[in-house]
Order: sequence, then structure tokens, then C-alpha cells
Amino acid sequence: MHGSKTDIPRVMDGKSFVSHSTAWGDMVATIDRWDAGFDGSPFFAALPEGMCPVPHWGYVSKGRVRIRYRDREEVIEAGQAFYLEPGHIPFADEDSELVYFSPADEMAKTEALLKEQKKETETRPQA
Repeated sequence: MHGSKTDIPRVMDGKSFVSHSTAWGDMVATIDRWDAGFDGSPFFAALPEGMCPVPHWGYVSKGRVRIRYRDREEVIEAGQAFYLEPGHIPFADEDSELVYFSPADEMAKTEALLKEQKKETETRPQA
């Protein structure tokens, strides 16, 4: 299997990011573009511990990203491969592009939690 931004479906489009993603066997292949200043913390705020619980393996093809863990921060720059352990929040210091792979079952569980949290937030009465 192989793909590029032109043939892998666009699954999310935000103010400061674009994400293309597809399932390949037991993994999810993702190509992301994060604008400088991207802050991933709002995506994971509703999850237990407020961090992404999914591991990712990938490569930064452009830019510079920071990954915050509970006890440290890592900087990953263009040309570097990476492993993100569970319990992280991503940030982009520069316009960045990444390709990464994640276990499909763990991604599905996390997406289900995020959808449920969004539904609860949308149906909660306003004060």
C-alpha cells in the first residue's frame, strides 16, 4: 500500500491544521500539516489525563514540532524520525508536515471517546 495527500482522504480540517488519514491493515497512516503555533491540547483536554493515549511512529518532513509529556518535552525537526509514546500533546513551532503510523484499534478507541465527549458537551444545557 502507498499513498499521498492527493489520494489519502482528508479527515480533519481545522484552523491551524489539515489531516489526511486511512487504515492500512492494523495501522492508520496519517499525513498532517500543522501551522506554526498549532496547539494540540484542546483536542485531548476531555480525555483522561488530557493527553493523547495512542503511540505513533513517524517522520517530520518539514518544520519543527514539540511534544509535551508529563515529565519532559521533546523537539523533533525536519529530517528526523520519531516515536511518540502514549501520554503526549503536540505543538508546532514552525509550519510543519508529518507522516506517522498508529495502531488502528487504539486510534478507534480514542476517536470514540472524543466523539462521546463532544456529544456530551453539545447536549449539556447552557447555564
